[in-house]
Parts: sequence; C-alpha cells; structure tokens
Amino acid sequence: MHILLTRPLEDCSEMILKFQSLGHQVSHLPLLKINKINHDEINFSNFKGIVFTSANAVKFIDLKKINKKLSCFCVGEATEKKARSFGFQNVISAGGNVENLKELILQNFHKKEGKLIYVSGENVSVELDQLLLKEGYDVERIINYQTNHNEKFDENFVNSLKSKIPDIVYVYSQNSALSFLKFIKIYQTENLWMNTNLMCIGEKTSAILNEIKWKKIFLFNPGEEEFLLYKI
Repeated sequence: MHILLTRPLEDCSEMILKFQSLGHQVSHLPLLKINKINHDEINFSNFKGIVFTSANAVKFIDLKKINKKLSCFCVGEATEKKARSFGFQNVISAGGNVENLKELILQNFHKKEGKLIYVSGENVSVELDQLLLKEGYDVERIINYQTNHNEKFDENFVNSLKSKIPDIVYVYSQNSALSFLKFIKIYQTENLWMNTNLMCIGEKTSAILNEIKWKKIFLFNPGEEEFLLYKI
C-alpha cells in the first residue's frame, strides 16, 4: 500500500522505517512546522509533578534543573518515550487521550501532594489545566512551542503524489487537518482522494476534512497506526 504520513520527520521517522520494512511505499508530507516559544525561567522546586501532552513539549523545555524523579504524566507512547529519553524515571502514559490523562492524574497524584506544572503547545484541543483546576488541583501551564502551517511544498513531490494518490493518510490534529485541507485545495486535488482511507485522531479532526470525498474515515489513537493497516 501507499501510505502518506503528515507529522514532522522527527515524530514519524520510526514509523516510516517500520512501514517500509513491511513492504509499503511511504510518502512524507510535513504539514506543520514546530517553533520554540521562550518563556520565563521556571523554578521546578515549586512543583511535585509534571504533565506533558506532546513530545514537543518535552523537547523544548530546559530540564537541566529539574528533578527527574518527579511524577511525570504523558499523554501517549511517543511523549512517554521522549520523556524517558530525557531521564524521567517515574513516567505514566495515558495511551494518547487527554481525557484519559486527566483520569490517570486523578488516580495517581492526589491534589494534596502539591503543585503540578503542565507543559504544552500554544494550541490544544482540550484545556487539561482547566479540567484539573475544576477538580481542585493547583496547576500552572507553561506554553513552550507553537505550530505553524507549512506553505511551501516541493513541486516534484506534489506531482509525484498526484500521479499516485496514497491508499492511506494519517492526520494527527485539527491543525494538521486544516493544513491538509488547504494543501488539497491549493493543488486542486479535491477529486483525487475517493479511493483513499483517511485516518484521523478524533472526530473534530476528521470533521475538518469531511468536505473531501474519502473511501472511508477511521478514528484512531497514537500507537494504533500499524493495527489500522489490517482493518482495510
């Protein structure tokens, strides 16, 4: 099968190699650019737990002064892997869902234990800090990166993609979906995706791309990408 991955290369390089090892053709269309946001210096001694909702949040924070034995809560496998690679020892992962992450925190970190620091990008689909505040937790949110739409694509790549439209496309966020819809319209490929299976994280993401006619739309959680291949 021909598979199109749309995350930045750092976030999907292992998946590219995995799918290629299974004999699939893989194309890569990075829809978003990730840029660091500078913020005030953090006194990590004020916090008893840290929460990450993306691997980029881990990557862009200065962790030299943080106790790596701090309770660390991650939204999914990729974020957990990045946190462990930075030396965090007490890491718990929620399997890719922010609502599940909230429940995981409620079960494993009592609000009386102390203050949480929540590190995220500028745009989030679920305001986890607000959900935890409603539960009586003391939470401080730090925004340390932003995502911008890629607007320039290699013409040779685009022509190659048009000549062989992928059988599967993976889209990971509402922001990515908006960028992909823009890409489709700019290059006038609206009518070329009827035999393509669209894989989206969440209904809000898939809803953005509903105006395009797809063969079928699947919803998935991070980590289920390979499993979805066998559902087609």
